[in-house]
Parts: sequence; C-alpha cells; structure tokens
Amino acid sequence: MARDYYDVLGVGRGAGSDEIQAAFRRLARRHHPDVNKEPEAEERFREINEAYSVLSDPDTRRRYDRFGEHFRDIPEDYDERVAAGAGARGGYTRSGAGPGGDGRRVRFVSDFGEGFEGYEGYEGGAGGAGFDDLFGGLFGRGGARARGPVPGANQEAEIRLGVEEAYHGGRRGITLSGPDGPRTYDVTVPRGVVDGQRIRLAGEGGRGSAGGPPGDLYLRVRIKPDARFRLEGRDIHVVLPVTPWEAALGATVPVPTPGGTAKVTVPGGSSSGRRLRLRGEGMPNPRGGDGDLYAEVRIMVPPEPSERERELFEQLAADSPFDPRKPG
Repeated sequence: MARDYYDVLGVGRGAGSDEIQAAFRRLARRHHPDVNKEPEAEERFREINEAYSVLSDPDTRRRYDRFGEHFRDIPEDYDERVAAGAGARGGYTRSGAGPGGDGRRVRFVSDFGEGFEGYEGYEGGAGGAGFDDLFGGLFGRGGARARGPVPGANQEAEIRLGVEEAYHGGRRGITLSGPDGPRTYDVTVPRGVVDGQRIRLAGEGGRGSAGGPPGDLYLRVRIKPDARFRLEGRDIHVVLPVTPWEAALGATVPVPTPGGTAKVTVPGGSSSGRRLRLRGEGMPNPRGGDGDLYAEVRIMVPPEPSERERELFEQLAADSPFDPRKPG
C-alpha cells in the first residue's frame, strides 16, 4: 500500500496550497540528499517531491482525492465513459442506487490489460462498496470475465532529465528495451516538469488482445543531480560567490539560472549563508505560479592575493574593530 501523500507532507486533507507548499519546503530542506547524509534520505526526498507534485496541482489533487493511490491508472475520461456506458478501452455502466441509497452501481470492464476479469460494485454511498472495494477488485479480486476486446496494460518507465532540459522542455528521443528489442520514442517534455511527475505517451503501452487497443506508456521524470542548481519542488537553489567588498558594500551581480543569467542585488553587510530570493525565477509552472530562485551568498577571497591586495587586507585588519567571534 502506497503511503498517503497527505501523511507524507504531514498536512490534513483540507490543507490549502500555502500550507502544502510550506510543509514541502520544510521537509525538503531537512531531507535533501545534499544536506542529509542518512541512507534513506534520497528515497524520502523523492517521496516528498512526488507528494508535492500531486497535491500542488489542483486537477491532479482532485483525482487523487477521488480515486486514491490508483488515480493514475483511471482514464482521464472516466466520467464520460461511464455516462456513455462503454468506452474504446473498456466498458463502464452505472445503474440505480447502491445498498446505502446514495451510491451508484458501477460496472468497470478491463482497462488494465490482459488477464483482468472486471469488477462490479458501487461507487460512493454510505452503505456501498466504495472505490476502495472497486480498486480491490481491479487488483486481485476477480469478477465476471470481460467480454470482447481487451485493451493493453498501462506501462511505466523512467526518463532522466537535466535541470535545464526540464526547465525548457521540448522534444527528446528516448530508447527503451522491450520484448521485441529496443524501441525509440519521440517524447515531448512539458516545460517545467519536476521530479516524480509523469509524461503520458498515449497508445504506447502494452498490446491489447482480441482487437483491443494498446495501453499507455507513462514516463516518470527523474531530475539528474546538477553541479550548479539544486531543486526543491519548483524552487531552485544556487550558490552565489561574491567578493568581500561586494558583501560589505553591496553590489549588483550576475546569477545563473536555467533560463539564462539574471541580476541580483546583494545588500551591503551580507554574510555567507544569506539567501536572496528572485521571485518567479525558479521552475516554470504552466498551471500556476512559477517557482522561485534562491541565491545563497558565499564570500570568496583571492586564493593567492597580490602584493597590493595583501597590503589592503592588512590595513583593513589593523584599522577595523570588527570581530565576528565576539558576542553581540
């Protein structure tokens, strides 16, 4: 049984988007593999990222709330198929009320590939079987055998992307091994995909039988580690090297982003570790607000000071009363 995404983030099912984002950021900072060296940190971070990618998208969250852990396996046109009584990839019918008087009887036939026997039960209703029972039937409790064409099973594979590839999106070829040998797919990567998100290739899954259509292929996105950019959901974190005089006096300096170079103002008196936020410069989000970019100040000194630089530093050391180790 997969963990509940709300439990993963530690929020209630009625949590608003701000609460979900705050919970994600708190957990991501704690479990990111760059800062947490425990063996399970990477897997925990992926779980947090996946939960956030689902719950931060209103449409995906509605499907998850409705269908639970199997929400990805239910066709997006489920309601249309139910209303029509049958679909190109399996039949659905509703009739009358369930035992509780408010549920609808559901006949779900073979959208999960060869070998699935179908299920008949109730959707919703206080006394009805509900979707838990419906999905239990889909994954191991046989019902009446489906008649006619059987659609192919949905399949899943992994696609690894660099941060800049995910930021810009675009077309990309990917080769996967299969029963008939390697096969190359031309994939359209949506702009701003994040770790754990899935890309659907309609009709590229398992083959159907008895004239049934093929299933879909889902590519789960995995973002490769990057020397410059660290992702937390749609937020991007970068290290911003500055000189001692830029940190002390303030300056406007360039900062790298996956979309190109931006400018950031370093306030005077900045110490290493200070984070500067560039709103909307993180990963794009076609369905909502873009992520932010956080530039962390890191003061750098000349590795081999020139004679003049050494003189100036010595003069500063002699004249300045500043002592960072002194309390207060």
